[in-house]
Amino acid sequence: MTGEFTILYFAWVRDRIGTGEERIAHPGAECTVGDLLDRLAAGSAGHAEAFADRGRLRAALDQDYVALSAPIGAARELAIFPPVTGG
Repeated sequence: MTGEFTILYFAWVRDRIGTGEERIAHPGAECTVGDLLDRLAAGSAGHAEAFADRGRLRAALDQDYVALSAPIGAARELAIFPPVTGG
């Protein structure tokens, strides 16, 4: 898989990383969300801090909720955010 891949960050995840969006080369269909988070965390202190406690993160590929163990496949967008609560 080639092309551009968009990563969106929300709430305190965005605050720790310092941006709400970044674009990277597509990481490959077999790469999991967790693998990609590991790669990003190795690249900056903000990413490392935001991704340190994976239990506090949720993910969506092309707007569908997925586990962090899910392969990225042909998705073009990943969103990372804290758990959502209603009230």
